[in-house]
Amino acid sequence: MAEATGTQAIDRAAQLLVRVVESTRPPSVGELAERAGLPKSTTSRLVAALERQGLVQRLGDRGRLRPGPVLLRFASRDGAGTLVELAEPSLRRLAEASGETINLAVPGPDGVEHLAQEDTAHLVGVTDWVGRRVPFELAANGKCFLAFGLSDELTPDLSLARARGYATSIDELEVGLSALAAPVFGPGGAAVAALSISGPTARLTSDRIAALAPLLIEEATGLAERLGHRDHTRGAA
Repeated sequence: MAEATGTQAIDRAAQLLVRVVESTRPPSVGELAERAGLPKSTTSRLVAALERQGLVQRLGDRGRLRPGPVLLRFASRDGAGTLVELAEPSLRRLAEASGETINLAVPGPDGVEHLAQEDTAHLVGVTDWVGRRVPFELAANGKCFLAFGLSDELTPDLSLARARGYATSIDELEVGLSALAAPVFGPGGAAVAALSISGPTARLTSDRIAALAPLLIEEATGLAERLGHRDHTRGAA
């Protein structure tokens, strides 16, 4: 009986994990329980176990669920078809076109996590962001994740990002540093990553940001397609 109960718990936890990964919008525990046909208390207990193992993470004001850092690290490991490998052509093209620093980032449990970088051609503005974590609300790529799924309440800044398909951060993370970022949607429709262009505010003026944004969105769309995303009705993907 204990073995059957244990197997059932594993099956249920696996079912919840699949629903979180494939959900087009990060679900809450209550929504997940309703979709799975499970009591909320059971769902909460199973989600807590998945969270302890890093398979899911609670993000946003209401603790909505997204794939956890273990899955995100797996997606960024070396090997055929990984997120970083698929993003490399976009990183290079954006670096060549802009001359600025290009980053690939994913949402982490406490902020944006940077996975890969293509450096600027300029001496001023060279910063290694790989491995660094920054608050969602201060970074352009973080605002992408908030605007396209992580936040239930859209500020005017986030609403603007949704409307135009990219977000900006001007002198917010650091005085003199500006960035623009576009979300990259995965097969399930969730923003699984973001591409960003960053550099000194003196170079990334409002006019230059407007000029670079279409190319950034185009590369984010292309990367989303390489990841298997086929719905072109949301923002940059």
